[in-house]
Amino acid sequence: MTHPQPIRCDACTVRHRAVCGALGPREVERLNAIARHRTISSGQAIVGDQDRVVSFASIVSGVVKLTKTLSDGRQQIVGLQFASDFLGRPFRDRSVYEATAVSDVHLCIYDRRQFEQLVREFPGFERRLFENTLDELDAAREWMLLLGRKSAEEKVASFILMVSKKLESINGHGGEGRPAKFELPITRTEIADFLGLTIETVSRQVSRLKSEKIIALEGLRTVAVLDLARLEKASSG
Repeated sequence: MTHPQPIRCDACTVRHRAVCGALGPREVERLNAIARHRTISSGQAIVGDQDRVVSFASIVSGVVKLTKTLSDGRQQIVGLQFASDFLGRPFRDRSVYEATAVSDVHLCIYDRRQFEQLVREFPGFERRLFENTLDELDAAREWMLLLGRKSAEEKVASFILMVSKKLESINGHGGEGRPAKFELPITRTEIADFLGLTIETVSRQVSRLKSEKIIALEGLRTVAVLDLARLEKASSG
């Protein structure tokens, strides 16, 4: 983990997609004054479940895994966060998940008290955070549907489709005539945990998508989407 370094908001690659996109020039200057840049190495914890909250962050690049510790000590993956996503919950004293970098992650970090003061001062900022919360609630409901009603085939296809669309919006890969190509951010064991399946089932479904030429594989984690329309159909039955 690197030590926090100052960063200029006007040089940020996710400036207009992150929560700070709702701010005008004067507000951005205020936010810039409290922002620090930090790099977290893959595999390192960013914040622990039930840790006291001292800061929040916007993800500039990389992928973060959110996990919840159950009463018997087991951990369940409950979400993935990508570039421009906001990490943390303002006005809460303790974190509700453990956040771990699953790739090298670059964060724009804000001191909790200073950030919450800006939220109080700027209604547009508060509204953007509220919209983010509603978006996450909608996504959680969609994921409940996936886990509760979809078949194994639909679950695996939905996961690949979700990651593809997230990374395409960030990196701009794919496009007409070019397959979207990306690296899965978590292992097949973690995908199985995330989807409530066994690793054998995940591997079978990935192999089936490959044999039907919906996707292509390079190694265990690099995926190219060859037929987006058929992947979307496979995700919905």
